[in-house]
Amino acid sequence: MNLNSSTTERRPSMTLLSGSSDMFSHCCRIVLLEKDIECSVEYVDEQSRIEKLAEYNPYREAPTLLDRDVALYGMAVILEYLDERFPYPPLMPVDPITRAKTRLMVSRLTRDWLLPINGLGESIVPKLPAVLKRDIEDGLTALSSLFVGHSCFLGDDFSMVDAYFGPLLWRLPAFGIDLPDHAAPILQYAENLFARSTFHDSLSDQEIELR
Repeated sequence: MNLNSSTTERRPSMTLLSGSSDMFSHCCRIVLLEKDIECSVEYVDEQSRIEKLAEYNPYREAPTLLDRDVALYGMAVILEYLDERFPYPPLMPVDPITRAKTRLMVSRLTRDWLLPINGLGESIVPKLPAVLKRDIEDGLTALSSLFVGHSCFLGDDFSMVDAYFGPLLWRLPAFGIDLPDHAAPILQYAENLFARSTFHDSLSDQEIELR
């Protein structure tokens, strides 16, 4: 496992200052493992956030990535940087049409669901407003047909979309979201993601306890 959370061992040059339960940090941890990047993960809680992040991030938010003399914040910026700095395996498609569709899905996931959930505060399992909960249930059910016979969003190859979907799908039971039977393809897709060793290794202790 390349995500080294120990402070006693010699640390890699790259460090991710990560929340222990927020989806944005979880997405970054998944990508680090999918790309097999040597990186130290330091979990920051609400109390230690000001002290640890003030020097690097004006918003004092996790995730924040430190790579030598570079400090990056904002999930999309960090993930784009990782995919470009470590191009193998690529998590964005090469052809422009599929790449655009991937970006569109990532944008939709972030704007419609991840950002509203992240804005609910520091709670490990924030209470979702009824309208947001219903929107997620209906939206995932409507998307379910896209995953028929697919282990990943783009077929058999893990992509950036999967890194965004995984943390949300993992938290559905904790959010009280129970998808209907006709959403079976996306539930099977979720189980395929959860079975990956990289997904399992990306989980913090708090995230493991969500299921």
